[in-house]
Amino acid sequence: MGQDVINVKGLTKRYGQQVIVDKLDLTIPKGEIYGLLGPNGAGKSTTILMMMGLVEPTAGSISIHGVDPVSRPMEVKKRVGYLPEDVGFYDDRSGLENLVYTGRLNRLSVQEANRRALALLERVGLKADRAKAVGNYSRGMRQRLGLADVLLKQPEVIILDEPTLGLDPEGLRKFLELIVELSREEGLTVLLSSHHLQQVQQVCDRVGLFVAGKLMAEGDIANLSGKLFPDDPVVVEVVVDRRPPGGALSELLQAIEGVITVTQEEENLRIEADRDIASEVAQVVVNSGAGLCYLKRKDYGLDEIYHRFFKNAG
Repeated sequence: MGQDVINVKGLTKRYGQQVIVDKLDLTIPKGEIYGLLGPNGAGKSTTILMMMGLVEPTAGSISIHGVDPVSRPMEVKKRVGYLPEDVGFYDDRSGLENLVYTGRLNRLSVQEANRRALALLERVGLKADRAKAVGNYSRGMRQRLGLADVLLKQPEVIILDEPTLGLDPEGLRKFLELIVELSREEGLTVLLSSHHLQQVQQVCDRVGLFVAGKLMAEGDIANLSGKLFPDDPVVVEVVVDRRPPGGALSELLQAIEGVITVTQEEENLRIEADRDIASEVAQVVVNSGAGLCYLKRKDYGLDEIYHRFFKNAG
């Protein structure tokens, strides 16, 4: 990760007495994929529109690569690619024609617009469909074409607002893989707004939990787990393929320092401890003569983090 690319301080948006975004502070460094996670109506889209210079803030400041989108919106639009939930294209024109048209609007020559469009269609997996009318594209194909459209002007930042709604599982997988690939290979900074927990967890380096216009918590999955589950025991799950010849395995595991409980059902064991004892559990199982088939330390996923957060907040 490099220098900070997005800096938001005290960002607020009110419509009359209704507060949509409430004193938001947000910093995203170069090359990071940041997930803005929250329910519909949380204020995510309004935040993005303010970042793009499309909605004026009530208070606070925004800097994108050092540029203020309020006073210099056109310069921000040159640096930032924005993919909304629904991408608008000319349905009677082909994918290639739509991209070339975007290129011409960005003051590229016909030759350069064609060159970039063809390269991007190949990158997003639409080269074979470049001559097909966009009206005949599937939802997933339209979203990939939208990503190509965003990348045509070679942005430094891409902002994706609920980009995966309506995608089938395979289309979703390819789309998310492409986002990660672009960030890692080209150093693109990505802000992904979504209310889909699993998708955010798959691709994002850090996550911000955004509720009622406020950023309530942020960090990577491990960091958020530490904040929300500080007193929960560490859980190690083990499966063996045979009982040890010399005695009860559960008793041997119970003797490990820090173990709280050991629960055994046939060849499945669950060990709870007050510290990470995964390596010691593995050693005890192997030394006992039991065959170790499976061992996993339970990690909290974003789904559990999200629901624990709202339980605590409630």
